[in-house]
Amino acid sequence: MLKHVVCFKMDSAENADEAARLLKSMQGNVPMLRGLEVGRDILGSARSYDVYLGVLLENRAALEAYQRDPYHCNTVQTFMHAHALSSVSVDCMLGD
Repeated sequence: MLKHVVCFKMDSAENADEAARLLKSMQGNVPMLRGLEVGRDILGSARSYDVYLGVLLENRAALEAYQRDPYHCNTVQTFMHAHALSSVSVDCMLGD
């Protein structure tokens, strides 16, 4: 299994809430997802990011398919690119 993690710093609290809602909406709309976690930061520190996304996928091929998925690209990424000030990510294989 592969874990795709992204943290987003958003341009406003309202857009962070909308981002979390949109990210959650991928469940059932993006078929290659095997798991989905979305969270909002509760501390608000200077080093905090506003929104957390954790996606579980079968393998690297599924990650590549996810990156091209129409719902992910046309709905979620469109909003995120318009309102995220920055993001960081990590993609890692789970297990041995």
